[in-house]
Amino acid sequence: MTAKRVDRHWLSEAVRRIEADYNRSADTHLIRVDLPRFPGIVLYLKDESSHPTGSLKHRLARSLFLYALCNEWIGPETTVIESSSGSTAVSEAYFAKMLGLRFIAVVPATTAKPKLDAIRFHGGEIHMVDDPRTVYAVSHRLAAETGGHYLDQFTYAERATDWRGNNNIAESIFAQMAEEEHPCPSWIVCGAGTGGTSATIGRFIRYCRHDTKLCVADPVHSVFHRHFEDRSVVALPEGCASRIEGIGRPRVEPSFVPSVIDRMIAVEDADSIGAMRALSDRLGRRVGGSTGTNLWACAQIVEEMAAAGETGSIVTLLCDGGDRYACTYYDDAWLDDRGVAWTAAAARMTQFLG
Repeated sequence: MTAKRVDRHWLSEAVRRIEADYNRSADTHLIRVDLPRFPGIVLYLKDESSHPTGSLKHRLARSLFLYALCNEWIGPETTVIESSSGSTAVSEAYFAKMLGLRFIAVVPATTAKPKLDAIRFHGGEIHMVDDPRTVYAVSHRLAAETGGHYLDQFTYAERATDWRGNNNIAESIFAQMAEEEHPCPSWIVCGAGTGGTSATIGRFIRYCRHDTKLCVADPVHSVFHRHFEDRSVVALPEGCASRIEGIGRPRVEPSFVPSVIDRMIAVEDADSIGAMRALSDRLGRRVGGSTGTNLWACAQIVEEMAAAGETGSIVTLLCDGGDRYACTYYDDAWLDDRGVAWTAAAARMTQFLG
């Protein structure tokens, strides 16, 4: 059977709308955080919460839509489907609405309600699953049933973004660092959900021949850091899962590229939450849990650099704001019910930040 071609006029207009949206947006801020206890070492936060949909995933959603459009996988009547714990789906719902397309997010039942509300706000529909491991199969099934397209962030994240430039996040970081006292970061620290961001940054570092090293901060209950140490480990046992939304996975995703990563640091959930709380107090506004994971890894690297007498800069990602986690990570009762003892980590991180 001959595949139906996408109308080129519609396709051109769809791409134009997405590019116009990008042109209306300024770059995200790079926030300097001085560390009084560690002279000569400066921490920077790439604030991805300032995107129109409030998170780092806005970049990924834009790239995934452009990739699918230019491959003619999406047309004017296509139902778009994604498996997501929240932030990616929020951003994809935004772009689907922009193009007048139906969007269905397949999400774990544990996804925070504010994220679900944000998906619905942008016109998206919610399909919940009790077992997070089934999101892939359910997404494929819904795509088949609707004649739609499964964006599949976990497969296409590492290839949908142009890692050589085109204002990807790595190019933006190095451009913004150009006038700092340590313009070439010693380390860039990020998390991994799909692995697309770490693949983009790691490849860009090598392509531009920077001396920067890439560290991926990973929840303890994630397979990525295990796979990094032993490539034969590709999945976690049943029932093993991280509480930090957006990063860490029970299986190694196709977009995760361990060869471009220099180091991985596993972070306990309680340490992520404590670091998140301490940084929120320092900045005067709430940040998300994955930002706490990144910060905990940064603290370990900073302490090692200081012990070795090294100076330099470290850049990490402020992935999203904390408002989406008001009923979870910022709810003491919710944390107590789940046995997340975060206060000691918060105190340690407050001391680190000075």
